[in-house]
Amino acid sequence: MKAIRLVCTRIVYSESAFAELVLWRLPKPLEGSVHAFKYRLAYVVRGECVLRYDNEVGKGDHRHFGKKENAYVFTAPDQLIADFQNDIARWNHENSNS
Repeated sequence: MKAIRLVCTRIVYSESAFAELVLWRLPKPLEGSVHAFKYRLAYVVRGECVLRYDNEVGKGDHRHFGKKENAYVFTAPDQLIADFQNDIARWNHENSNS
């Protein structure tokens, strides 16, 4: 089985903010992950990535919120996207950006 791209989209929130979501189903888990998904979700405001969820090889599931990086517990693709959207709303609220 080859990797299958499940999501590849850009969502424009305003003239200065957008999100990019890319998600693949893999034939086997990446090193550092226990699930067979590879993902990169990014929220960019005024040219700066302020929020990112990803699982690069060897590093496992994690998220960047501003300048902080934390482990992320991946459960399912739908939950990943919901968590990302909730963090976008939180970032916008905390930074008065809509």
